[in-house]
Amino acid sequence: MKHSDIPKLIREISMKQHEWMRECIKLIASENITSLAVREACATDFMHRYAEGLPGKRLYQGCKYIDEVETICIELAKELFKAEHANVQPTSGVVANLAVFFAETKPGDKLMALNVPDGGHISHWKVSAAGIRGLKVVNHPFDPEEMNIDPDAMIRKILEEKPKLILFGGSLFLFPHPVADAYEAAQEVGAKIAYDGSHVLGLIAGKQFQDPLREGADYLMGSTHKTFFGPQGGIILTKKENADKIDTHVFPGVVSNHHLHHKAGLAIALAEMLEFGEDYAKQVIKNAKALAQALYERGFDVLCEDKGFTESHQVVIDIESSPDIKFSASDLAKMYEEANIILNKNLLPWDDVNNSDNPSGIRLGTQECTRLGMKEKDMEIIAEFMKRIAIDKEKPEKVREDVIEFAKEFSEIHYSFESGDGFKYLKFY
Repeated sequence: MKHSDIPKLIREISMKQHEWMRECIKLIASENITSLAVREACATDFMHRYAEGLPGKRLYQGCKYIDEVETICIELAKELFKAEHANVQPTSGVVANLAVFFAETKPGDKLMALNVPDGGHISHWKVSAAGIRGLKVVNHPFDPEEMNIDPDAMIRKILEEKPKLILFGGSLFLFPHPVADAYEAAQEVGAKIAYDGSHVLGLIAGKQFQDPLREGADYLMGSTHKTFFGPQGGIILTKKENADKIDTHVFPGVVSNHHLHHKAGLAIALAEMLEFGEDYAKQVIKNAKALAQALYERGFDVLCEDKGFTESHQVVIDIESSPDIKFSASDLAKMYEEANIILNKNLLPWDDVNNSDNPSGIRLGTQECTRLGMKEKDMEIIAEFMKRIAIDKEKPEKVREDVIEFAKEFSEIHYSFESGDGFKYLKFY
C-alpha cells in the first residue's frame, strides 16, 4: 500500500466504526457520546497549539484566545460543581488522580482506597498511579452484601492506620460512598479526603448522586467522558486554599500541554450540563433501575435487589451465580459483542484480583443509551435481547438482526443545545 493511500484507509475504517456504533446497543459504563457542538469545538486550530501554564501566565505566546476559552471553562466548572477552584488541565482521570497524590502525599505515605475487586480503579492500586507516587495502599473495609464501604469499620481503620489521604470513588460504583462518615476521623489523624468521581461526575453535576465537596472531601477529581458527556480529559475541583498547590502539581507536575481543543469542547459540555444535567442524570438512574429490574425478572442475578439494585448509572450482574446461565462472563461478553451489544466483564468483590481475564461479573451502564433518548421501556427490550443469548441460548448473529433494527431508532443526541445525528461522519475534504 502506498503511503498516500493511508488517509483514505483510515477514513474508511473510521466510517465503519461510526456505522457499527449506530447499529449497537452501547452499555460500557465508562463511555458516552458528545454533542455535535462539542465535536465542532474539538476540531479546531486549538488542537495544533501549546499553552503551558495558566490563563494569563503562559510560557508560550499566541495564547490569547485559548486563554478566553480556558477561563470560560474554569468558571463554568466552578459554577456547576459549586467549587472555589477548578483546574481543567489534566488529560485524563488518572492524571488528575496523580496530581492530587503528588500534591497531598510523599513516598511511603498511606493511601486508603478500595481494593480493585471491590470496585477500586486500577489507578488507586500499587501497580498504577498510587504505586508511581510510592504510596502504601491500605484498603477500605468493604461489605459485599451492601456493595459499599462499611462506614463503622472504615472509621476504625482510619484511626488505626492513620492514612495521609483517604480516597473514595471507583469503577464498580452502585451507591454513594460514606464520605461524611469519614470526615471527623480524617480530621483527627490529619488526613485529606479525595473523591475520584470519574464514573459518577455527570450524576454529581446533575445533583442526583452525592455532593462530595459538601460532605467533607478536599478534592473532587475525575474524567470528563463517562456519565459526564464531554470530550476525553480530566478535571480537579477543590477549595481555594488548595489552589496554588494543586495547580503546581498539575503543571509542571504531571501535565505539559493539556490538549487545548478538548478544553473548548469541555466548556460546551459544562454549559450543557448546567442546562440539561439534572434531567439527564435523573433519566440515567431511572434507566439503570429499569434495566436492572428487567434483567432480574428474566433470571439474571443482578446484585443488590434488596437495595433497589443501584443509585448510579451502573448495573452489575453475577454471571457465575445466575442459575440459568452456563457461559462464563468472559465468553458471554464476547457473545454479546457478536450481537452488537457492547458491555464488559468485570471483577466482583469475591474474585481474585489477578483473575481479571476471567471474572465472575458483567458491568453495564445506561448513560450513553440515555443520551441517545432511551427511556425505561427501552431497557426492557435490551434485557430481553440479553436473555435471548445468555439464557435462551439463541445464536448471537440471529439476535443481532433485531438489535440493529432497534439501535438505529436511537441515533439522535439529546440533552444538548442542538439536535443531530450522533453517528454522522464529518468529512473535512
